[in-house]
Amino acid sequence: MRQAEEHVFQTFDGVELFCRHWPATGNGKPERAIVLFHRGHEHSGRLQHIVDELAMPEVPMFAWDARGHGRSPGQRGFSPSLGSSVRDVDEFVRHAAQVSGVPIENIVVIAQSVGAVLVSTWVHDYAPKIRGMVLASPAFKVKLYVPFARPGLSLMEKLRGQFFVNSYVKAKFLSHDPERIASYEADPLITRPIASHILLALYEAAERVVADAGAITVPTQLLISGADWVVHHGPQHAFFDRLGSVVKEKHVLDGFYHDTLGEKDRHLAFDKIRAFIDHLYASEAVQPDLLAADRHGHTAEEYRSLQQPLSPLSPKRVYFGLTKLNMRAFGSLSSGIKLGLKTGFDSGSTLDYVYRNQVEGITPLGKLTDKIYLDSIGWRGIRKRKQHLEQLIGSAADQLKARNEPIRVVDIAAGHGRYVLDALQQIPEAEQILLRDYSPINVEQGGKLIEARGLGHKARFVQGDAFDRDSLSSLDPKPTLAIVSGLYELFPDNAPILASLKGLADAVPVGGYLVYTNQPWHPQLELIARALTSHRDGQPWIMRRRTQAEMDALVEAAGFKKLTQRIDEWGIFSVSLAERVA
Repeated sequence: MRQAEEHVFQTFDGVELFCRHWPATGNGKPERAIVLFHRGHEHSGRLQHIVDELAMPEVPMFAWDARGHGRSPGQRGFSPSLGSSVRDVDEFVRHAAQVSGVPIENIVVIAQSVGAVLVSTWVHDYAPKIRGMVLASPAFKVKLYVPFARPGLSLMEKLRGQFFVNSYVKAKFLSHDPERIASYEADPLITRPIASHILLALYEAAERVVADAGAITVPTQLLISGADWVVHHGPQHAFFDRLGSVVKEKHVLDGFYHDTLGEKDRHLAFDKIRAFIDHLYASEAVQPDLLAADRHGHTAEEYRSLQQPLSPLSPKRVYFGLTKLNMRAFGSLSSGIKLGLKTGFDSGSTLDYVYRNQVEGITPLGKLTDKIYLDSIGWRGIRKRKQHLEQLIGSAADQLKARNEPIRVVDIAAGHGRYVLDALQQIPEAEQILLRDYSPINVEQGGKLIEARGLGHKARFVQGDAFDRDSLSSLDPKPTLAIVSGLYELFPDNAPILASLKGLADAVPVGGYLVYTNQPWHPQLELIARALTSHRDGQPWIMRRRTQAEMDALVEAAGFKKLTQRIDEWGIFSVSLAERVA
């Protein structure tokens, strides 16, 4: 038995989670590492057998106790949000890389059940460059056995607030191994409750990841328990079929219960895992050409389908037609809808209105309509994006200050500039702020905002083309912090995006920073395309999503290295911080 060292690591919100580290044996520096994620209700202590039975003594291994589980603090079965737990995954894998000295590119992740849902969501939303992942019986859809259980849980939460649901699963339905059954029943650290909001969010995240599995390019091995009493098989097969990974393999283990890696005949699973891991390290990592994803790939196909008109007899066409009629009918009452119809729902004016988030309208009906409009999931995501922008702009400024380097900021498509000025208001050390936008209206309104805030001595707003590489390359003095927010998401082709990023790479010195946004997912993408208009001559607002991996690949191709990322609970808008590298 390999001996584990016991540690804690600190999460983004200051919580110290318990974790185990099984160091590699021998004196040589390890070349690879494995990070393990336990099932729901369990903890890292129940993964000791995996470490031993994989029989890879030269490989350091790590495992955590998730929030509210095992020896980690917090109410049992509780996390502030699923997004918090996914961000914990990101930080724990990076912690393992730092402790082991193994770059994240050489780390393999092995995750089971709920842990596999967290890991697949992380890989989808954060696009980490890990070597590969093994997902064992991912809980993409739990068998609740009670009719209408999920809508019932949702209704109960709305009526009574958050509550806890206890696991109904008996140990004898998890494994055929008598020792595993006995240890599960006797383990005082097993956590049977799960918070209702986490259970519901797991369903939502799983549905999103399965539907958009084409965004995942990490080499993946999927192990499916053939006699699983706990989760459905259908979503697991759908996930595998849609995976965008060049290297992927699926194995159905007949007769296995849900605890795939704790089953009586688990050596069959371990043999497949070892072979898969050896294959991953036998050659260089293979990735699809994401710079060409605007021409081929699942988001390119999705974009082309949104450009096609719907059949006159299509129920969707009727629905979206009625939606547009309602918006025109009530648009004069709701200030937000009226502004969107006038300037475009993707305009700087609309975004400034959404950022202000103040209900305005004519008559109580108009105000109610405006409130519903401002509370739509897309606009809530936009406001969360603003918070994340402020955080990462502040983080970049702190790092520049720590190195005694000047803080010179450029935002190449600032809209009215409210979000960036709000962020920089907290950074008095910023010695120069240059805001640019292509729209004269935005330049005029942004200039007024600068004067209203008393920043005219160090900030200015000028008209400029964010896709003109020469214009960006010649910025003088050179900015040490460049910002691009909400721009690239509006343009489907990658060539102008890459030209823009290369222009910024020309201007930003080595060690400078880039803050950039992306929209890897949107649940209302078709509604937007069929019912809303763009600022570009009132044309339909049709967007092509870029997966996070694609957006990061463009940033890397231009000469930046991604450092960290934030994303909202719904996986819609991400904000990333990258450093200019030589």
